[in-house]
Amino acid sequence: MYQEEGSDEGTATLALKDINLEIKEGEFVSIIGPSGSGKSTLLQILGCLDRPTSGQYFLGGKEVSSYSDDELALLRNKTFGFVFQSFNLLGRQTVLENVKLPLIYANIAEPERTRLAQKTVKGVGLEDRAHYEASKLSGGQRQRVAVARALVNNPKIIFADEPTGNLDSKSGEVIFRFFEDLNKEGHTIVLVTHETYFAEFAERIIHLKDGSIEKIEKIVHRRFAWREGFHK
Repeated sequence: MYQEEGSDEGTATLALKDINLEIKEGEFVSIIGPSGSGKSTLLQILGCLDRPTSGQYFLGGKEVSSYSDDELALLRNKTFGFVFQSFNLLGRQTVLENVKLPLIYANIAEPERTRLAQKTVKGVGLEDRAHYEASKLSGGQRQRVAVARALVNNPKIIFADEPTGNLDSKSGEVIFRFFEDLNKEGHTIVLVTHETYFAEFAERIIHLKDGSIEKIEKIVHRRFAWREGFHK
């Protein structure tokens, strides 16, 4: 359960309740639901950006509440990759410099930082923009930089919160092709979206409503960016 403090008279609101969910290693899962259903809150708890106010969350067989703050920080830096709708890039830094940031925090030495960053930038189709300042890029290109930055550490688990919300069709297709390739390599992907179309790129869809799981749907006919393109 996750309880949020309300803004009126100190009241509390249940953002999540009675969540019973297992995500297996290597799965591609979507979390879908209307605004206010608890999608982003659940993602933040799964990504150890927030803690549940009650209940238990096991990650790799270990209860998350037993992790120290330093252990959680290490998880977020080396095991998890986060892609958000807001880019949070350093505008005056180049594409390559933005993508290198997690490698600096992980104490990866040069020239390995440059090699890994160049490889990931190429993966999102921006090798020709590697030395452009982030502020000079289009919205779609900035989102691809944000994706590259999230993935440069080769995280085992990728959390993506509305990653295509501000993207054109071409940029969205590039990102989902990248997600598909990573999933084939064994990476776990947890995608939050409010659109069924995007949710169907996953193997399972977790439907949330009013903070609870309404149903869990297994996708028989998955969408694939390489096969269908990114067209509604």
